[in-house]
Amino acid sequence: MDSRRVLLVLGLIQLCLVQLVFGGDIVHEDDKAPKKPGCSNNFVLVKVQTWIDNVESQEFVGVGARFGTTMESKEKHANHSKLALADPPDLCSPPKNKLAGEVILVHRGNCKFTTKANHAEAAGASGILIINFKKELYKMVCDPDETDLNITIPAVMLPQDAGLFLESSMNNTSNVAVQLYSPERPLVDIAEVFLWLMAVGTILCSSFWSAWSAREAAIEQDKILKDASFDYVNVEQGSSGVVDINTMSAVLFVVVASCFLIMLYKLMSYWFIELLVVLFCIGGVEGLQTCLVALLLRWFKSAGETFIKVPIFGAISYLTLAVAPFCITFAVVWAVYRRVNFAWIGQDILGIALIITVLQIVRVPNLKVGTVLLSCAFLYDIFWVFVSKSWFNESVMIVVARGDRSGEDGIPMLLKIPRMFDPWGGFSIIGFGDILLPGLLIAFSLRYDWLSKKSLRAGYFVWAMSAYGLGLLITYVALNLMDGHGQPALLYIVPFTLGTFITLGKIRGDLSNLWSRGEPVRPCPHFQLQPTNQPEEEMEEHQH
Repeated sequence: MDSRRVLLVLGLIQLCLVQLVFGGDIVHEDDKAPKKPGCSNNFVLVKVQTWIDNVESQEFVGVGARFGTTMESKEKHANHSKLALADPPDLCSPPKNKLAGEVILVHRGNCKFTTKANHAEAAGASGILIINFKKELYKMVCDPDETDLNITIPAVMLPQDAGLFLESSMNNTSNVAVQLYSPERPLVDIAEVFLWLMAVGTILCSSFWSAWSAREAAIEQDKILKDASFDYVNVEQGSSGVVDINTMSAVLFVVVASCFLIMLYKLMSYWFIELLVVLFCIGGVEGLQTCLVALLLRWFKSAGETFIKVPIFGAISYLTLAVAPFCITFAVVWAVYRRVNFAWIGQDILGIALIITVLQIVRVPNLKVGTVLLSCAFLYDIFWVFVSKSWFNESVMIVVARGDRSGEDGIPMLLKIPRMFDPWGGFSIIGFGDILLPGLLIAFSLRYDWLSKKSLRAGYFVWAMSAYGLGLLITYVALNLMDGHGQPALLYIVPFTLGTFITLGKIRGDLSNLWSRGEPVRPCPHFQLQPTNQPEEEMEEHQH
């Protein structure tokens, strides 16, 4: 196996770390306080549009509190209100300045949120903006023993950077106004539909490529066996450049991936994201190059079968050399301009090409290994999305996926599409692991069907592919029901995919063969000795 194959296998561990689906997950803290009269609002995101000296300025996003009046959903119905600074800044005591319908800007801390809101309302404010001491947002709830909850003004939490901008603007000018409203999100955004199609289409393409390669290898092996002039023929599987995962590798994946995820979480910073971008570009170049060579080989077969020795890299075809500059340029351009609005297209192209290539090279040899791998990934996903909150006070997987503390809009090992009809914008994303890991089992099902000469109806691929699509669909349903909070996709995909495969195998009586061997047994023709005039010693030497 050449160094490029080893690189991609190692890349599988790196790229399967983030197994998450989310869209617009902005609010971080859990809802731990129960609803009660006067404190029963649903948490909603709030747009805070600003005007400085009657000129429209920046727009910020806040989160509405459990208490207070509900937000206006239509921008045209929302009031423009002058902004005033609180004195004292934390508003833990009645303000020194009287207000006449202004929205008051205060700092978080030193007293309850409801205390601040009551003081603001008593002073004549029409709303209260509370500045968090972090860049993240925080859900404002009520304490269990609170009783003074008859608050009739809206209360909104702002991130630290938004508050600092408004404060500095008010210190430099005398006229700052804001408009508060909370537009409703669509139940389903078309971005999720396209992302579902991308994930399913990627697995379809890689499965057919993997099955076609396996069938070609089987045909070639059969030819060798039929033409064999020896009693025993040994065909090395490793020479094909395919890596078969074993049970131990499947278990070690969770250990290595968990260690690497913790490292990402602890070292998350701007420079670390830059390192991940470099690694992603290397893998993306290899994936894009492999896919393009495979596509162009049909028209440029001679160039693809003519090789030249290159130092370090070894024997490389002329077709690969011709395609490589384009792939490298594509990845470099994406890396340089990855912060522009349309850069997600380049990221998705590189990501899909890499996933297809890895699924072509890395294979699950039987259902046993596939079950161990997906079961471990299932537990890994749940632990690092949900259980890790109790250990680290935040979801490690979500923090890594968003790229918190890095100044970047998430890590690159994700497929993403902008939310097209969502007034809040943002991206719908899916982690590579949510495609790669189930894809290994689905690709195995198609290889098994083709080598067993099973029809689509009698085989396992259509059922496994349908189960994956349904599991991913349920993931997006759960995502919308959870108001955009990140969901571990394998929590839904693994039971559907693996459960369908095992149940169908039991019903059809194929489970033992799928579990242990995974490939249909093809008889190996034995050499029958023919009369010969060769000396006995020469025959023995020939047989050796």
